[in-house]
Amino acid sequence: MAVPATTTAGFPVAETVSLPRTVPNRPLVARPTPSPKLVLALTDLIVVALAAFTASALHGAEAVSSGVPGRATILTLIALPAWALAFSHQRLYNIRFLGRRIDEVRRLFDATLIGTASVVGVSYLNGRVLSRSEAMALFASAFVLLMIEREGARRIFASLRARGDLLRPAVIVGSGPEACEIAGMLHSDPTTGYRVVGFLDDSPTEMEPLPGLPVLGRPEQACSALAGVRGGSVIVTPGALTLEGTNRLVRKLLEQGLHVELSPNLRDIAAKRLVVHPVGRFPLVYLEPVQRNGWRATAKRLFDIVGGALGLLATAPLLGAAAVAIKLDSAGQVLFRQQRLGRDGRVIRILKLRTMVADAEDRLEAIIDLNEADGPLFKLRDDPRVTRVGRFLRRASIDELPQLWNVLRGEMSLVGPRPALPREAELWDDQTAQRLRVNPGLTGMWQVNGRSETSFEDYSRLDLYYVDNWSLLCDLTILLKTVPVVLARRGAA
Repeated sequence: MAVPATTTAGFPVAETVSLPRTVPNRPLVARPTPSPKLVLALTDLIVVALAAFTASALHGAEAVSSGVPGRATILTLIALPAWALAFSHQRLYNIRFLGRRIDEVRRLFDATLIGTASVVGVSYLNGRVLSRSEAMALFASAFVLLMIEREGARRIFASLRARGDLLRPAVIVGSGPEACEIAGMLHSDPTTGYRVVGFLDDSPTEMEPLPGLPVLGRPEQACSALAGVRGGSVIVTPGALTLEGTNRLVRKLLEQGLHVELSPNLRDIAAKRLVVHPVGRFPLVYLEPVQRNGWRATAKRLFDIVGGALGLLATAPLLGAAAVAIKLDSAGQVLFRQQRLGRDGRVIRILKLRTMVADAEDRLEAIIDLNEADGPLFKLRDDPRVTRVGRFLRRASIDELPQLWNVLRGEMSLVGPRPALPREAELWDDQTAQRLRVNPGLTGMWQVNGRSETSFEDYSRLDLYYVDNWSLLCDLTILLKTVPVVLARRGAA
């Protein structure tokens, strides 16, 4: 059975995974190893000490060249326990608070501010107050070095988890579609840190809802299913239990030292939009609305204008060389104009470098039966209409660069859903049509998550995720992800 996958950064991945995955399975009771949290905590303090030495070097090189530690270094070493408390207070060793890099950076900033303040406090007690420039140098050095260290740690943990290490065993209460999808997502992306052992259900329809993942028993048997495991996790899906049954199970699991996580039955909603707040005895999840108007719309438009203009200037020589190659390779115009759907279904004419023979549209009917894509999309990896130069331009995504002009005209955006053909939209359902609420984009979530390798369901879901969770930070993240995708030529049409 194949199920869609998502990523820990909050963006869904447009691919399907089949269980069981190839990540090596490890025994539930792992060999004794040093605590990753302890190793990370000690590394943090070493980096802080290095940052203090760096700050001393930036502020007064003579103290460093003489081999004598600077005053900022000595004061920081004295205040190291305060730094450790600041890191712990900011939950920098709890993975559930660090699911996104932006969360970790914010918590690192706060912890570094508290740590620097503690050093200033120690200098007061010492009788000679640390100068403002020394404190700023310490803060800047510590923050930058800690970010570098944490990114390195994140990559090391991801590599270890991909090998099957440092994974938390988990059971899922329920065995319905959502339980299967969660299990598939955790299997497909081991960097999330979980290894699903099986399901727990009172009345399962199948004893093995996914290949290799059986129903292990009833929900109240969660403790025995994870017997002998430290830090095991139980994920409860909606509808698996009654309200009373959920409360009873949660109390029992927490008393046994297991981690409990409740799925809110919300798919493809960015976590930053969810706010849990108490209403009487019930914790309710409030969904923050997406703000697309006002200053945000103005900022996005300015971003598009500046980015589009700079993009055209930077790629002008490349476009010129491509135009010459197209002319020398085959007969026909350099630019290809095609009708696509813009915001609110308005028909726009997008520009592309011609990558097919001049009469490609007339030849479509002859090869329509060879379509390799599902749904309304048409994709053919070895399309006979594509020219030799056109094949290279497509692989390198150079053919879409003229759409920067559409961006400047306001018909497109740098980031947005893929501009769809009118004939595709005729086959859409009402939900897919919601992607027309925003301008189409030169790049988007579809482009950075598989591109032509994705199914129509994933293609539609990725675009709707963007529309429903748009933010300026989301645009910037997608643009940054586009660069390595294009350079690696992954999933190009």
